[in-house]
Amino acid sequence: MKKNILFVLLFLFAASLVAQEKWEPLFNGKNLKGWKKLNGTAEYKIVDGTIVGTSKMGTPNTFLATAKNYGDFILEFDFKVDDGLNSGVQFRSLSKKDYDKGRVHGYQFEIDPSGRAWTGGIYDEARRGWLYPMNYNPAAQKAYKQGWNKVRIEAIGNSICTWVNDIPCANVWDDMTPEGFIALQVHSIGNKKEEGKTISWKDIRICTTDVEKYKRSSTAPEVNAITNTLSPKEAQDGWKLLWDGQTTNGWKGARLASFPEKGWVIDKGLLKVMRSDGGESTNGGDIVTTRKYKNFILKVDFRITQGANSGIKYFVNPDLNKGEGSAIGCEFQILDDEKHPDAKLGVKGNRKLGSLYDLIPAPANKPFNKGLFNTATIVVKGNHVEHWLNGTKILEYERNNDMWNALVAYSKYRDWPNFGNWAEGNILLQDHGDEVWFKNVKIKELP
Repeated sequence: MKKNILFVLLFLFAASLVAQEKWEPLFNGKNLKGWKKLNGTAEYKIVDGTIVGTSKMGTPNTFLATAKNYGDFILEFDFKVDDGLNSGVQFRSLSKKDYDKGRVHGYQFEIDPSGRAWTGGIYDEARRGWLYPMNYNPAAQKAYKQGWNKVRIEAIGNSICTWVNDIPCANVWDDMTPEGFIALQVHSIGNKKEEGKTISWKDIRICTTDVEKYKRSSTAPEVNAITNTLSPKEAQDGWKLLWDGQTTNGWKGARLASFPEKGWVIDKGLLKVMRSDGGESTNGGDIVTTRKYKNFILKVDFRITQGANSGIKYFVNPDLNKGEGSAIGCEFQILDDEKHPDAKLGVKGNRKLGSLYDLIPAPANKPFNKGLFNTATIVVKGNHVEHWLNGTKILEYERNNDMWNALVAYSKYRDWPNFGNWAEGNILLQDHGDEVWFKNVKIKELP
């Protein structure tokens, strides 16, 4: 009996040794051998076995980069940062002469001690901007603490996940850069009062062997950054591509039996409504899904050109409006609030970006990324509807009640019988005579 117990204990001990990550130190605690400074002139020095970066006026972002590139890996390090100093750690990053004169670009683990609390998010430095702002995972915004923090980054295939103090933070599916260097950032500053503030790193180590074995399961909501695709998790969770990124399958003109022959263009994975006269559905016309939807989560990435107007409609009945103008349905407004005159019309801003058009205004401080793609999300569960913008809920409402009907009675939709109360309808992308781009059109039907 004792021999059996001893055998089991020895087996478990051996198994535990096998299951341990094989770590390689990236910093020897004594000097910066294996590292090189890029782009800026901020100072890095060794203090008590840590790398300390110090902010400096008059320099762009400065990066202390590994001389070696890494593909699939698990990276761990500890950091602490002075209040008021933004920083980050680059990974799978590059610096090439033919890219903005060697500017460092690629994935960045965000270090943000400000009230915004986006530490642990993923930013695409000098390229696409935010891939995973931490408002996508509000529960993890409390992971950062003053003093030393422990970080884990897993970059394995297309899966990129981060942890701060063992709390899952970001979860991105992306394939843009399969390998690159790791770099410690000292961010540029524009205020003399911030000069001399420091960011420190220690215990920097990496595992590049059998990383699939040691991959942790992340509970952070996933963001798929690969255009017009479904990640394995999205497919498992029931998401479908509503537009395939290449053809017009599943869509037609709102007043046509087929897709419009003019006014819409598919260009390098983007679905573009083209600029015409600024009129409502006067060129190619609105396009709608060929089937109707009832309960769902709809996501659409959109980018507006200057002064543009468009919209995403749902509960659409294409047969209602036989005259001029757009097909009738509830609308997630897409608008350049600064340049388009419609922003000043309506009631209390209910024609501005993100609003339920002409009915319920979106808040003025909504998280809109000017000049970039933004993600509109519409959630419908029976009579409950929500509008989200870039991971933040900006409004919600209930239909099929007296309050809703009263709201409609004071809107431009008053003459359409039972507006917004229909159980199902088509989904629509609007032609309002301005150039607007769409991609990543996805839907998940709900019971």
